[in-house]
Amino acid sequence: MNDRGSPGPITLNGACHCGAVQFTVTLTQGFASARRCTCSICRMRGAVAVTSTPADFHITKGEDQLATYRFNTRTAEHHFCSVCGIYTHHKRRSNPDQLGVNVACLEGVSPFDFREVPVYDGNRHPADNPEHRTFVAGVLKFEPAPDQPGGNASSKPS
Repeated sequence: MNDRGSPGPITLNGACHCGAVQFTVTLTQGFASARRCTCSICRMRGAVAVTSTPADFHITKGEDQLATYRFNTRTAEHHFCSVCGIYTHHKRRSNPDQLGVNVACLEGVSPFDFREVPVYDGNRHPADNPEHRTFVAGVLKFEPAPDQPGGNASSKPS
């Protein structure tokens, strides 16, 4: 399991599923920024995202394979591989100076590495209120099965 309490920057390589798009990224807040969201697109794609910036995100292969989807205010830019369809990253509507990066695309990282992930309320978006306040909708939890690494074998059913 990843240490969500570690807010220090970390640099990792990443790629889409087919490898056509590859990148290097520095997560400015480490894994402490891991989150999900209930807005329409985040709810449908189901990814855990971590924070970076455009200056700390570098496509190393396949920039011409990236496609971009925009909707509603057209501020956010959702990028995905045009070959395999995997969402790699997006420019945030809540803060266009930040990127959200799909943890499942990061080398050696899985969304199942996080026991708890805060879920932000995308229906009450920070860009839509004068205080620019972020509301939390809940927490998504993952508990490994008893026979899986990190699972509690002592709680195995008999």
